[in-house]
Order: sequence, then C-alpha cells, then structure tokens
Amino acid sequence: MRGFLESGEHGLAAARRALASGQHRMPRAGVRLLAPIDDPEKVICVGLNYHDHCLEQGARVPREPIIFSKFPSAIVGPFDDIVHPAETSEVDWEVELAAIVGKAGRHIQESAAMEHIVGFTVANDISARDWQGRNGRQWLLGKTFDTFCPLGPAIVTKDSVADVHNLHIRCSVNGQLMQSSSTNQLIFRLPQLVAWVSQFVTLRPGDVLLTGTPSGVGAFRKPPVFLKQGDEVQCEIEGLGTICNRVV
Repeated sequence: MRGFLESGEHGLAAARRALASGQHRMPRAGVRLLAPIDDPEKVICVGLNYHDHCLEQGARVPREPIIFSKFPSAIVGPFDDIVHPAETSEVDWEVELAAIVGKAGRHIQESAAMEHIVGFTVANDISARDWQGRNGRQWLLGKTFDTFCPLGPAIVTKDSVADVHNLHIRCSVNGQLMQSSSTNQLIFRLPQLVAWVSQFVTLRPGDVLLTGTPSGVGAFRKPPVFLKQGDEVQCEIEGLGTICNRVV
C-alpha cells in the first residue's frame, strides 16, 4: 500500500510540474498510451452479470456472483493490438466496466465497499469461446491468452462519475454496433461484488475488477460471429472514454 501511494504521489508531482511548465501538451499521434494498470496482483472477472446477457443465451440469473480470473499478462494498452492465437477459431469481444481497487481490505462490508474503489476504466474481456465452453470448459485458458485484456484509456476517479451504475456501454466491430446497453443492467453491483470477492481474497491497491458484459457478444448471434485478423474493436463507456484495438 505504501509503495502504491508513494508512486501515486510522485506521479502527481510530475503532473503538476508539467502543467506549471506550460509545455504539457503533445500531439496525440506522437505518444502511445499504455494501460493505466499494467501489472496488478489480481484481475478478477465476473460472469453472467448483466440481465440482458443472461436473456440472450437463455441462462438463469445467478443467485451468487460467478467469479473467474485473467492473468495480468493478458493486459495491453487501450490502442494496442489484440493477437489472434492460432489455438482458437472463436475469438469474441466483451466490453466491460472495470473498477480499480485503491484501498486494501478483507471481509469488506457492502456499506463500505466503495471506499475501497479508486476509480473506473474501460476493458475488453476478449474470450476464446472454444476453450471457454468446450475442451473441458477451460474458462481461465479461454480468457487469458496474451493481449486478451485491453484496458484504458485512463482511470477516471469515482468522484468524477455521478452514477457508475447508470452509464451507457457499447462495443462496435468494424464500425458496426454489436453491444449497446447500460450498467443499470448489472445483476450484482459493485458494493456486492467487492463484499463477495473479499470473503475469499484480500483486495489490494491496483487490483482490477471486471464487472461483466451486456448482451450482443458474437457467440450468441445467429449465426455466431467471431473476430478475425484485420478487425477493429471499439469499446466505449459513457464518461470513461473509448478504447480501440485491431486484431492481428
């Protein structure tokens, strides 16, 4: 925790110096934005957490959160490429609201849960459906190929978001709108998720919590649609920004 805070303080001081210099602007084309969190201790994910996503696949609404994980090595920047692995032919998109832990805790009460969240960003929970749903239902392996977690473009602090549970959330592939919903469709909201997960593990600053995806994923289209090399995937959440990644 101390190291995390010291790092944040140094970053804030550097930002203030840049502003004071009057030379803090650079052309967008001249910089590469990295993931705002690139090496968290944990990337915790939630499955079947939107009412409309349950409906599109005829799944029952879960009584308890369905938790899985990605390895941190899956994280890439908001405009980096997604590498299509040779081991899968069913690569799918999932736009998601990501919450970033800012304060450590275990056995956190729902009433205090948001005190442990520092802010939010946009994520794409890229999924290899053939590994996730078949091959022994390898959820972890299907979710955690390298580059399968684009994240960004920045962490928006929670005080800048009026209501995180009422934001438009969208995903487009090659300019075609595929997912369009609202975070008001979440089954388990952030206080419930933080309290639930912290029963099992200590949440630490920098941990990333992906909260689930709405309807419109490729696997449940008729016929199914999957990503191929050359596709461009754009994910957007109201007030948090947009990420855009090309499949290579």
